[in-house]
Amino acid sequence: MIKVGISHGDINGIGYEVILKTLSDARMLELCTPVIYGSAKVAAYHKKALDIQNVSLNVVNGAQSAANNKVNIINCVDEEIKVELSKSTQIAGDAAFSALKRAVADLRDGLIDVLVTAPINKNNIQSEQFKFPGHTEYIQEIAGAGKNALMILATENLRVALVTGHIPLSEVSKVLTVDKIVSKLKDFNDSLIADFAITKPRVAVLSLNPHAGEEGLLGKEEQEIIIPAMQEAEKQGILCFGPYPADGFFGSGTFEKFDGILAMYHDQGLTPFKTLAMETGVNYTAGLPVIRTSPDHGTAYDIAGKNVASEESFRNALYMGVDVFHNRKQHRENVKNPLKKQYFERGSDNEKLDLSSE
Repeated sequence: MIKVGISHGDINGIGYEVILKTLSDARMLELCTPVIYGSAKVAAYHKKALDIQNVSLNVVNGAQSAANNKVNIINCVDEEIKVELSKSTQIAGDAAFSALKRAVADLRDGLIDVLVTAPINKNNIQSEQFKFPGHTEYIQEIAGAGKNALMILATENLRVALVTGHIPLSEVSKVLTVDKIVSKLKDFNDSLIADFAITKPRVAVLSLNPHAGEEGLLGKEEQEIIIPAMQEAEKQGILCFGPYPADGFFGSGTFEKFDGILAMYHDQGLTPFKTLAMETGVNYTAGLPVIRTSPDHGTAYDIAGKNVASEESFRNALYMGVDVFHNRKQHRENVKNPLKKQYFERGSDNEKLDLSSE
């Protein structure tokens, strides 16, 4: 059974609500063995506050002891921890990091197969041990094995990846290079094939400037960086198209024709994505040897404890993590022993035909 680790995120937000609502469906235990990294005491507090009765927690010392057909939980924080719903506190930040630290270490060491992270507060989690813009950068550092992460926001039919992530908008044009875009296109293409089981993905590339720069009138990055990067990627067998101005691309529905969309910066990709798929979207960390997903929303302090948060995005994150695990396994099998060329003789002219697969 696949072991799915779940880090509890910020204890004062909706993390436990979406976790418990998702796991209250008994069918989840047929899909995987969940292992929550958090606090049994805090989980019990949220269960009572939300009146969630049909989730029983099995406290274990480590992922190795997680039992199938049970919702397991590992205590990662001080038993005296205090929950203050809807508030950003240092205690909540420390608790979020303690759970994340252990979960990522277990993910790196193969003790769990997938990690689904509940939302953190990027401010209160900061400390001497955590000086990262978010989950993605931390997981890359600890469990990335030297590889670079690629953030993909995904639903069943829409996948948006970013060339640049959590950096100021004023810095975007300064860090865009041909090599960087080619690298992101390659990682995106590889992920679409191995993680999402798309044989020949078609990737749309967005422009940086309005109207794709208007041939240099509104900016030269398209002519000097983005188009040369696409040309280089095409030489490597990647099917990429564009660059498309983001407004018309999404407004006209052109995005529906592609398997993936590469945006130049955070809000360019995430604003239309969340408009189209806020309730169902998943944040997937591609490019790394480990599998991590997350719901496409934050701590939502404004509705914490009110029992109105939707668990749909979190549930989809769990589903996607399991799907990626199976897709990667199948992809490894497919490429492990490629078919060797075979020949047979036809007719008296001794003509040999190549029957190898393309």
